Amino acid sequence: MTKIKVACVQMDISHCDKDANIKKALSMAEHALSEGAEVIVFPEVFSTGFCYENMDHLAETQSGYTISRLCEFSRSNDCVIVASIIEKDVSGSNSIYYNLGFCIENGNIAGTYRKTHPFKKEGNFFEAGDSIKPIKLTKYNLKIGLEICYEVRFPEVARKLVLEGANILITIAEFPKPRRHIWNTLANARAIENQIPHIACNCTGSSPDSSFFGGSLIVDALGQLCVEADDAECVIIHTLDLDDVKNVRSVVRVFDDRNPHLYKI
Repeated sequence: MTKIKVACVQMDISHCDKDANIKKALSMAEHALSEGAEVIVFPEVFSTGFCYENMDHLAETQSGYTISRLCEFSRSNDCVIVASIIEKDVSGSNSIYYNLGFCIENGNIAGTYRKTHPFKKEGNFFEAGDSIKPIKLTKYNLKIGLEICYEVRFPEVARKLVLEGANILITIAEFPKPRRHIWNTLANARAIENQIPHIACNCTGSSPDSSFFGGSLIVDALGQLCVEADDAECVIIHTLDLDDVKNVRSVVRVFDDRNPHLYKI
């Protein structure tokens, strides 16, 4: 498969209201499906927002309510879902919390990614993940490079994902005002320098600590803007041609011309 239709659900996340957020997200996802979307992306911690004050109650394991609902939706609609939740890891003697990104394909978790770079206040509540690697989608024979919000500022994250075979870069975020120019610049840069399509999915609305500008966008492997949202709730959709990656890299051979021995820092 060389073409795939992708969608970003730019939603206003209701702080700490899991049921309302899941209901809204799936309703907006239904619209994306009606337009032919095959991969549907939700913003960072879409089901709760950063609900620190009630985190222990709302956090879930990977087999919990939110992922189970998304798996059911994915299975019923034969689609891929990309998102993150507040994860409670109960495998040890004490509970540990992560910002857990994941891809669901055909009703099953295809892979997970724990945010490796918590931002400011997040570091007081979340442990950092310790692994950066792409997630393979079997049906589409491609790999998703998933990064979360603040990590779009780290070119090393995207580059590592691409060097390990990612075909599409996805950033899910709660990127706040007034940093829209930063968001746009970084989202485009990650696509251009890695010669890869980039889906950058932000939220809109507000939380107790921040307000958000939306501005979700989809960029192709040339760094050309395909579609961009304003500050309203919406679904943006675009068909990506994955052959563009090969074409771009055959003209400007960035990955052939790298000198990794010079980059050790």
